[in-house]
Amino acid sequence: MKNNHINQTGDLHMIDISSKDVTTRIARARGSIILNKDAFESVVSMNNKKGDVLNTARISGINAVKQTANLIPLAHVIPINSVTIDFDIIENEKKINCSVSVKSDGKTGVEIESLIGVEIALMTIYDMCKYLDRGMKITDIKLLSKTGGKSGDYLAKNCD
Repeated sequence: MKNNHINQTGDLHMIDISSKDVTTRIARARGSIILNKDAFESVVSMNNKKGDVLNTARISGINAVKQTANLIPLAHVIPINSVTIDFDIIENEKKINCSVSVKSDGKTGVEIESLIGVEIALMTIYDMCKYLDRGMKITDIKLLSKTGGKSGDYLAKNCD
């Protein structure tokens, strides 16, 4: 298997994407955080002493998407057209699902950007609720779908 990040002498390098076509690329990712009753209620009732947890998490997730190339060493800086971050509250499980959709017109995909957006948004929830629950569990972070680019579309199986 050819590794595009390693050249003939074994040195790492950033892949040359200059000959690739610009296409519209969209990636969606999702993950969850499970909280105890007190932490969950502080988020849902918006009485967390640190402020509006979900909007803070949304902002941090958007910022993370825009900073992906600074976090992943061989990632390209790419133009981001839009980032959408949504939260679903699962009351009976004391769980919050975070979904991130990233859109770009570029030469490389936005899968990593969507995954990082999910991770940082969920870690922000953890950070803002840790005074109530240090046992929160961040789980099930995965790519749901991607469109655009030479490799074609991807849709995860069982992405309920």
